[in-house]
Amino acid sequence: MSQKHTTRPDGLAYSTNKDFFNDFPEDEPQDTLPKEKQKLRVKLDTKQRAGKVVTLVDGFIGALDDMEALAKQLKTKCGAGGSVKDGYIIIQGDYKDKVVGWLKDWGYVLTK
Repeated sequence: MSQKHTTRPDGLAYSTNKDFFNDFPEDEPQDTLPKEKQKLRVKLDTKQRAGKVVTLVDGFIGALDDMEALAKQLKTKCGAGGSVKDGYIIIQGDYKDKVVGWLKDWGYVLTK
């Protein structure tokens, strides 16, 4: 049985070094920018979703926990499902105008 290892960001695939997967430094957690400096972009998307519309919020800079907290607030306000993937907050349905309004009310002034 083969063991599955995560890929390395430097592209190295094989090494005889026994500390092969332990010698690459971990990414340091990123500090969350204040609400006034976040440049969030809200858009609609249907790609690879079987024609279903989703609202994407992009541009959040900060810790994953803070992003998930914001996603939870938005999903609760919309009454819809969703998730956080690849730096996007995904909300099921067409809520673009409402999401932009709520984000601006909550202090994310650079939202489009």
